[in-house]
Amino acid sequence: MCFFRELLMPGSRPRFPHERQQQMIEVIRERRHVGTAELAGLLDISLPTVRRDLTILEKAGIVSRTHGGVVAKEATGVAPEPLLLEKLRHNQGAKRRIGAEAASRVNDGQIVLLDAGTTALAVAQALAGRRVTVVALDLKVAEAAAVGRTDVLVVGGQVRNGYYSLTGTWARQTLASLRADIYFLGADGVAGTSLSATTFDDAEIKRVAMECCERTIAVVDHTKFATRSVAEVCDLGSLDELISDRDLGILPPAMMERIVRLTRA
Repeated sequence: MCFFRELLMPGSRPRFPHERQQQMIEVIRERRHVGTAELAGLLDISLPTVRRDLTILEKAGIVSRTHGGVVAKEATGVAPEPLLLEKLRHNQGAKRRIGAEAASRVNDGQIVLLDAGTTALAVAQALAGRRVTVVALDLKVAEAAAVGRTDVLVVGGQVRNGYYSLTGTWARQTLASLRADIYFLGADGVAGTSLSATTFDDAEIKRVAMECCERTIAVVDHTKFATRSVAEVCDLGSLDELISDRDLGILPPAMMERIVRLTRA
């Protein structure tokens, strides 16, 4: 049974927009081309909802709109940034190990700033319930951390649809007035001697976040290495530590020289 048919079984109607959008992706990728009305019928949702979601997916580079329908975009050779639910499927074990290792750096009573993304989500899950304060740059990260004795704050800003990260002027202003003990920084790429992000807005938020914290620890799984995204975030030398999930001794010497402390989870 294909994945999207499993998703569309009775009683499994998606509760959240990102779940619905992921179902759309599965349908479109399997069929390669599907009409808008047909997609609405398959997912049991209204045409206006389909059109709104397709606009989000098109902006993310995942699909291309056609007259009366939509096609998958993989055939173009474009490698778009996957949506949150798609990212959650990859390297789950590695991210859990990184999350646990990162959480071991945190003492009770500390203020922790967590970046957006699935690796930061793993850190949030490892911290959940502990007597710490988490400041989140991502709605899903905040949700995961909000357990038991953990106090959770969310910066303001614009929600990036399909990703749930927070960017924009409000987010920057909140960060400018914040003081935290540790910032767990995620990245979309680590290449040369720097970390990078997929958007300039995200890169700017990360830089502002680094300024308000005593320590910055990057949490990056091995798949991000030798990958460069469009927006540079920072030099590796500006990190206090980098936590990954594999032995990275084979990294280029120039990169290793810039990393202050490298830990394998």
